[in-house]
Amino acid sequence: MSSILSDAAQRATRYLEGLRSRRVAPTLDAVRALDRFASPIPDAGESADRVIAELDEIGSPATVASASGRYFGFVIGSGLPVSVAANWLAGSWNQNVAAEVMSPVGARLERIAIEWTRELLALPAGTRGAFVTGDTLANFAALAAARHDVLERVGYDVAGQGMSGAPPITVVVGEQVHVSVMRAISLLGFGRDRVVHVPTDDQGRMQATQLPKITGPTIICTQVGNVNTGAFDPVREISREAHSAGAWVHVDGAFGLWARAAPQRKELADGVEEADSWALDCHKWLNVPYDSGIVFVRNGDALRSAMAAGPAAYLQTTGGGDPMEFTPEMSRRARGVDAWAALRYLGRSGVADLVERCCRFARRFANRLSDTGFRILNEVELNQVLVSFGDDETTRRVISGVQQDGTCWCGGTVWHGRAAMRISVSSWATTEADVERSADAIIRIAGR
Repeated sequence: MSSILSDAAQRATRYLEGLRSRRVAPTLDAVRALDRFASPIPDAGESADRVIAELDEIGSPATVASASGRYFGFVIGSGLPVSVAANWLAGSWNQNVAAEVMSPVGARLERIAIEWTRELLALPAGTRGAFVTGDTLANFAALAAARHDVLERVGYDVAGQGMSGAPPITVVVGEQVHVSVMRAISLLGFGRDRVVHVPTDDQGRMQATQLPKITGPTIICTQVGNVNTGAFDPVREISREAHSAGAWVHVDGAFGLWARAAPQRKELADGVEEADSWALDCHKWLNVPYDSGIVFVRNGDALRSAMAAGPAAYLQTTGGGDPMEFTPEMSRRARGVDAWAALRYLGRSGVADLVERCCRFARRFANRLSDTGFRILNEVELNQVLVSFGDDETTRRVISGVQQDGTCWCGGTVWHGRAAMRISVSSWATTEADVERSADAIIRIAGR
């Protein structure tokens, strides 16, 4: 046991320490070498040290170095060293956090990490939270709670009677709604084609003045942190109009909610505390290992009722609300350990600095590329930068060139019908030198 764990730790440390000098995207040869994994299952097993060596020697070169400070694709954080170490320790504990009796430490650290996060983001006191895999499942759980609540108000028990005879629910989203919300809408039986889309402005913000007239059970899905521009819907204005008509307001805040932890950015998310539920990722701006997200619901009873599985004689529960009573999952890993470690290590000021630093680096990218003559397509208020290098074909060639070059990694998107490079700065590991080196590479490749 000691030998194999020590070997794995040494290999992991060597991998992480090598990220500063390696390319971000794997080479084609490294990807092709993955075919070596595809052998028939052996009749007799390999030794543990050989298994780990093979995993490292073939697998490590074929990774995308998303833990690097020069990875700017999607919105992916790097694992803080303290949270990676906590993840290793929690993995050795091998705790199932379905119920407190299965893991007193796992359940306790989850509750503490959830409450710390709620306080950090200034969400209403008494709000209930639960750890899930990420923003998609957080949206799912929150909208399930919303469905339960709005139908209960009109006297319908959706948990008992199902959706087939339920009164219709109007679901309202912005035109720039994230795909994870639409996936949750589909899974919950609302019907993607029945969703009402509200026009957005040029930055992707929902226009509150364009909300439909609200009658009957209604759920409005807002967004803070547009995945392309970083823009925030006017949640306060939307919430006040919605609540006056008895509607539920949900906030998809995968990464944007973390802006409330930074004094210089929190005004961007002003008013989100007036909503009824929130979805959040920890593996983005909190920089804990995948996978980790939190669903927050103001009315904890609605979340608990929506997630209720019914009685099971063999399950010993505390009666005070075990973790499995608030999530779609029952058996699951102790995600709260990683988050607790990150929050304990960073504190309020550390989280604020991490968010602010990423936003500052995003602005630096925008300035460097704009000063060189390329067009920035969004208002850079958060950590997202959209860049056009000319016509769509040229922009796509630059994106492809940057990805193949390996100095950094940036993705592509389409914004208002135009191809754009999308730069997302989300990693604790990113330094000023990483930004300058990456900007130099992008400018050099675009110049070709």
